Amino acid sequence: MTKSSMGIVEWAMLLFLSLIWGLSFFFMKVAVAELPVFTIVLIRVSSAALTLFVVLKITKVVIPKGLEIWKIFFVMGFMNNLVPFSLLVWGMTEIASGLASILNATTPIFTIIVAHFMTRDERITIHKIIGVLLGLAGVIILIGVDALGGMNGSVLAMLACLGAALSYGFASVYGRKLKLKPTVGAFGQVTASSFLLLPISLIVDNPWTLAIPSQNIMFSLIALGVLSTALAYVLYFNILATAGATNVTLVTLLVPVSAILLGWMVLGESLSINHFVGMGLISFGLLAIDGRLLGKKKATQ
Repeated sequence: MTKSSMGIVEWAMLLFLSLIWGLSFFFMKVAVAELPVFTIVLIRVSSAALTLFVVLKITKVVIPKGLEIWKIFFVMGFMNNLVPFSLLVWGMTEIASGLASILNATTPIFTIIVAHFMTRDERITIHKIIGVLLGLAGVIILIGVDALGGMNGSVLAMLACLGAALSYGFASVYGRKLKLKPTVGAFGQVTASSFLLLPISLIVDNPWTLAIPSQNIMFSLIALGVLSTALAYVLYFNILATAGATNVTLVTLLVPVSAILLGWMVLGESLSINHFVGMGLISFGLLAIDGRLLGKKKATQ
């Protein structure tokens, strides 16, 4: 049965997932400088599908062929890849990646609401609501007041990022239908979304008319597909299977933290007091949602 709280292994996977998904915002922002939205998303999911296909063949894992399971893959590919990836990439053509990550951090709120109405074992509780609100407050403080300057414009882009968060929320709950190995579930959805995106990209972007991307863009696209999608979704489905829909979406609260830490460690950027305050609030928010901050040990469901 799905647990409502997480152990050390789940927390470790969640932290690593937040790191590689934090990188995805950087890779997407780099890619939009030279390529259109649907082409970026198609390359992302198709390269992830190819990577996972090789992994499945090497490990001799059988790929399911039943019609019912592929219906689930296509629904997941639509809700967890095509819609949110496209909306986020388009949103970042108009707003900063930092602001996009703030808006993306609303995913747990949407998931808690969706899970309440669509599941029997993930009902809304007061500690989850308190935790999410604390986490969102921390994200806003961490990114800084300056990042919120974009709130005065690019309204459609911000609504697009919120739409991506809502789609992730539905996907997290619906994804519980996948009773498969994480690599198989990840392969199925990115393969399905690749088939969905191919005709859209051909019709909308006319990729044959585009210039050959630069080396930096190619590197970003490969990393986006292999690291931030293929590997990320293996971790995602592992956490989803063991800790539930609400817990797995907590990663969206940690993604801005990983972006700040990467900037500090790799680029030599300094951390200010608001970064530490923000990370502290996010930590309290995660503990509140997990039930430990309020001193409540929840029963395994």
